[in-house]
This record gives sequence, C-alpha cells and structure tokens, in this order.
Amino acid sequence: MARIKPQALLNQSKKKKGPSRISVSTIFMCSLVIALVILSLVATYRHFSQRPRNQTGNEMQRFEDINVASESKKYDLPGYADINTSKGLITVELFKEGSPEAVDKFLDLCEKGHFKGMEFNQVIKNYMVQAGHSPSSVPVEEWTSKGKLRSRLHTSPKHEAFMVGTTKGNSKEFELLITTAPIPDLNDRLIVFGRVLKGEDVVQEIEEVDTDEHYQPKSTIGIIDVTLKRDV
Repeated sequence: MARIKPQALLNQSKKKKGPSRISVSTIFMCSLVIALVILSLVATYRHFSQRPRNQTGNEMQRFEDINVASESKKYDLPGYADINTSKGLITVELFKEGSPEAVDKFLDLCEKGHFKGMEFNQVIKNYMVQAGHSPSSVPVEEWTSKGKLRSRLHTSPKHEAFMVGTTKGNSKEFELLITTAPIPDLNDRLIVFGRVLKGEDVVQEIEEVDTDEHYQPKSTIGIIDVTLKRDV
C-alpha cells in the first residue's frame, strides 16, 4: 500500500471546500427588506382601517369648498357697468343679490359684445328709454294710458326713476330699459336688475330726442360699448 506523503495531504485539504459563509452586508440587506415589507403592511392596514372615516371627512370638506367657491364667485362678479352711449357715459350698479339670473345673463351678453352697436329704438318721455336689436315688445299704448294713475299708487324705491331692467317673457331678445319716472307696476312688466349710479343727465338727454308717432327716435342714438367693473 502506497503511503501518502504529508505534503500531498496538505494539498488535498486545501482543495476541499468548506461551507460558504454569509457576509454581514447580505444579512443587513435581508433585514432591511424584511423591515420595509413589515412597514408597508402596517401602513396599508392603517390606510384601509381609516378610509371610511377619512372619506366622510373629505366629502364634507369638498362640499364646504364648493360652497365657499360658489360664494366667492358670486361676490367676485362685476358689480358695475359703464354703458358708453353716443350721448355720453351711463354707470349702472347691478343688483347681484336681488336679480342674480338677470345679472348673470347681462354679464354674459356683455362679454359676448351683445350690446355693442345696439340702438335706442324706443323713447317714451317721462317713462323710459329702451335699447334693443329688434322692434320693441313694450305695449306702449297700454303703459302710457296708466300714466294718470301713477300719482295715486304707492311706489317703492325699486319703482323709482333711473331703474335698469329688461322685459319679462322675452327669451329671444334681452332688451335694455332705463326708467325716467316712477312706474308703480314696474314689477309686472320688467325684471329690474340695476340702477343708474352716474349719468342721469345722459339718460335725460336721450329722453329729450325727437321721436315719431311710434316713439322711435328720428336720429340714431346707440350704445358704443359696455365695460364691466368690480368697483366704481
């Protein structure tokens, strides 16, 4: 039997592989991954456990934000309008709270340039001046026949002179009317959405123009443009 030399035994022992050792960095990384997984599970549990309560709170907050936004929008709307006519400037205060729908319609038409170039197509002395793109829908004879009753009827501030409105029931045309005298039955005929703040003399000058038998001005008087303002 051949005898193995000590040197050969030493070489063989070097060739044998011992069990692989796990490094410290590997252990650290595994621990970190496990910790992250646990934290993720805990966060997910908390999220779903609190979701119904948070959802209710968020919905309430959302409704409050909508209400605040609508109120802010309401008060941010222009409250005044400069009506530049061929006779001069008329400044109108808009009744945003009293007639919100009419004011919204008026503002929308102003932005679209609806009143630019609109003519005053009817002038009734001691009653009103009216501007529009189509023939007037105001029943002049019926209105003027009630003039004798004005002094007998009680009038409120809303029925005073220099009120700004549009005719009721006329969905096709937004007419612009300015009263030049108190009209007791004004609410039955017009939707009042403002009043003249400055330029009463301009309204009176328009009122004094010569008209034909149909109360139409013999000379052209019109609106050049309308400028919306938040402050006077």
